Amino acid sequence: MRRIAKFHKVSEEQFAEGFLDCFADRSEAEAKEVYNTLKLPRRATAGSAGYDFFSPVDFELKPGESIKIPTGIRAEMENDWVLKLYPRSGLGFKFRLQLNNTVGIIDSDYFYSDNEGHIFIKITNDSNEGKTVQVQAGTGFAQGIFLEYGITVDDDATAVRNGGFGSTTGK
Repeated sequence: MRRIAKFHKVSEEQFAEGFLDCFADRSEAEAKEVYNTLKLPRRATAGSAGYDFFSPVDFELKPGESIKIPTGIRAEMENDWVLKLYPRSGLGFKFRLQLNNTVGIIDSDYFYSDNEGHIFIKITNDSNEGKTVQVQAGTGFAQGIFLEYGITVDDDATAVRNGGFGSTTGK
């Protein structure tokens, strides 16, 4: 098994900025408190492919509701690798919890962005059975899997990333 990546926490300042953007009714003191409890993603078993991402806050989603979670996490990885994010299998199966962008793609160069490569995860309870999902702080709610990828023989991309969602859209 190749070891190709390492998770880090973003800086306390970067986390506070993302936290207050997602939860405008919370305080900077609470952001600092939450930051100090952040857990790096980890695999549950030696055979697990996915690294569990843990919620920094308690949340509840009724059917049709969404939430954007600032994880406080960034992923440093070798070139030619990508981190793909999915909901935890049990939450998807029981509650139809879904990522709003279906699969989150964290590119290796995102780590160097101005926002320190802060990974946000936006999820929706898409239950058609009227089920409300409740997640406690510190509980795994998403999972990330590292995968190697290739490029075409005539690829000529030279642009440098500096941002998150939509920052690499061709012009």
